[in-house]
Amino acid sequence: MIERLNIVKQRFDEVNDLIIQPDVISDQKRYIELNKEYKDLRALMDEREKYVSLTENISEAEEIISDGSDAEMTEMAKLQMEEAKNQLPALEDKIRMMLIPKDPEDSKNVVVEIRGGTGGDEASIFAGDLYRMYTKYVESRGWKHNIVDYSEGTSGGFKEMIFEVSGEDVYGTMKFEAGVHRVQRVPQTETQGRVHTSAATVMVLPEAEEFDVQIDPKDVRIDYFCSSGPGGQSVNTTYSAVRLTHEPTGLVAQCQDQKSQHKNKEKAFRVLRSRLYEQELAKKMEADAAKRNSMVSSGDRSAKIRTYNYAQSRVTDHRINLTLYDLSNIINGDIQKIVDELQLAENTEKLKENSDIL
Repeated sequence: MIERLNIVKQRFDEVNDLIIQPDVISDQKRYIELNKEYKDLRALMDEREKYVSLTENISEAEEIISDGSDAEMTEMAKLQMEEAKNQLPALEDKIRMMLIPKDPEDSKNVVVEIRGGTGGDEASIFAGDLYRMYTKYVESRGWKHNIVDYSEGTSGGFKEMIFEVSGEDVYGTMKFEAGVHRVQRVPQTETQGRVHTSAATVMVLPEAEEFDVQIDPKDVRIDYFCSSGPGGQSVNTTYSAVRLTHEPTGLVAQCQDQKSQHKNKEKAFRVLRSRLYEQELAKKMEADAAKRNSMVSSGDRSAKIRTYNYAQSRVTDHRINLTLYDLSNIINGDIQKIVDELQLAENTEKLKENSDIL
């Protein structure tokens, strides 16, 4: 393992030198990529220092024990060696996980799209529940979110909700939420007390930087219209809402959340870039999943990933057969335990692929 860590240290020293070079600083794309790499390698270097310290402690203790001339020193050395050897396995496991090649998309911000699926009004209400669950989770992580566009349901919730989330390693965490979420409960509108099954689809798009996707302005049709829904005096009086249509692909992005037409246009372009970027990424993920037979992040948007059963207070993630009887906390934003298990499953898959990580 120390040989592998020494190779990583060479790269860390190289990146450390590169990020202060004027030609790198002037190349925005390369500078951002190297800064992200530096941050990841810095964390690994901290663990390397702990690993080197523990292995040195073991070597020193072994020397003192083999000498055996001082009984008190020998006893202390045995305790030191036992303590270091107890700490080493957990540290080695942590380093193995950190040595797994990181997905370059994981550090990106995201655009999340939630749409009510089968189930009519109840599906819209459930889409609203999912939106609230994610906003509470986002707040607990110290991330920021803002609404891009939405369409309200007739009995509450949302037919569609699109929002941005920004922070540290957002896509690497939120990507596991993409897919079909299913709810089983007695709807508010049900008079006979029967359990209904409804669904909502969640899409998680990595937010594309301008240098990730180049959009030719000539390919985009821009329409301006009046906002609809809550928003004060400007609603239905000014043409502040913006709809973009990317004519080569037919993709549409719109934003009506801001009173400023300019800000809505800016947000809509971010969503459009992210949708174009995600199209290419989805093709790559499908190819990777077919190659790896991955169940965790297959790129299949139609896959049923999770069921929320209210009668049993049960949440089941079907990808990893995880069942938790803690629905009230989970639907209130406590999804970290599910995310941790999904990340572990993905990392275990990657560890098998990268068998050279000792």
